[in-house]
Amino acid sequence: MKRILILLLVIALAGTWAWWNSRPQPVSVTVAAVQKGIVEKTVANTRAGTVKACRRAGLTPSAGGQIALLPIKEGDKVKRGQLLLELWNEDLQAQLELARQEAASAEATAEARCIEAEQAQREAARQQKLLARKLVAEDQVDQAVSGARSANAACTGARAKAAVSRAQIGVALAMLEKTRLTAPFDGVVAEINGELSEYVTPSPVGVATAPAVDLIASHCFYLNAPIDEVDVAGVSPAQPARVTLDAFGDRRFSGQVRRVADYVLDVEKQARTVDVEVEFLDPDDIRDLVAGYSADVEIILDVRRDTLRIPSEALLEGDRVYVLQPEEQTLSLREVRTGVANWDHTEILDGIEEGELVVTSVDREGVEDGALARQEDSE
Repeated sequence: MKRILILLLVIALAGTWAWWNSRPQPVSVTVAAVQKGIVEKTVANTRAGTVKACRRAGLTPSAGGQIALLPIKEGDKVKRGQLLLELWNEDLQAQLELARQEAASAEATAEARCIEAEQAQREAARQQKLLARKLVAEDQVDQAVSGARSANAACTGARAKAAVSRAQIGVALAMLEKTRLTAPFDGVVAEINGELSEYVTPSPVGVATAPAVDLIASHCFYLNAPIDEVDVAGVSPAQPARVTLDAFGDRRFSGQVRRVADYVLDVEKQARTVDVEVEFLDPDDIRDLVAGYSADVEIILDVRRDTLRIPSEALLEGDRVYVLQPEEQTLSLREVRTGVANWDHTEILDGIEEGELVVTSVDREGVEDGALARQEDSE
């Protein structure tokens, strides 16, 4: 009898051990509490955007020639009107000097002709007075008047010739300016393609060549980013935006939409996008920027404050979530009604209450409706 009791006890213990080992094990899940906060509806660029200078110019002299003066180097800050490059132009300077001398000669000739005209006019006036007193013949007076008119015409012609000579000075100056390259705005010299004594030529029509000087305005930058055609319908100027740059890690720059392109870019093997320009709002941020940085942008379309929200990673397809029941240690699948959403949070309009725990590790094996679960971490 005693042996039978011992045998029964061993069998019971073995059964208990087998049941214990074969029972369903609770899945470990991470959860987040449903709570109130801010939810923003945003759109983001599909490919990396680029920081661009508000003004950037590839400059080349309008005439070809040999570089005779290059007073700048890459990285120099220059002012508007400052000389950047000058070609050999001694022949043009000589032509300018010749034009000035010819203009001076023409001015002197014109002055002499006009003095003669004044003298002839006075003489004609005297002859007319004498004719009135019948002291001179009428044909003598006619000759004096004609001479005065001819002298006046000579004066007018000499003055016109002097004006032509002055205009020739302007032509010579314009030709000379073609050999000089000046800064059209304040900026930084980004690149120089050429050295002293090398030849530079303007770009032929339809053929792009490297500019002699690449000048970038360093006081104004903006971001140009491609937005998917599906998302761009809600984007408009003056909307706030957040910009992140790879060069600055997690730092965020405040911005504002300044322009939405009027056409869709159709690039082969890429999604159709619309270029959106975002300006930087903080002057201190602009001082840290360099043209060409890659960047990403979030454009804020709508903001809901003090609204019920959950992490977006907890939301399943079909607007469903797993809710952890702390007392029963089980999972239940709930349907919810959502509102505004972004990559971080989703607004909840109905289906769960504040304080409930939603599962964020939805991809783990064993996470299903009714499964045993234990909380691994809580946010």
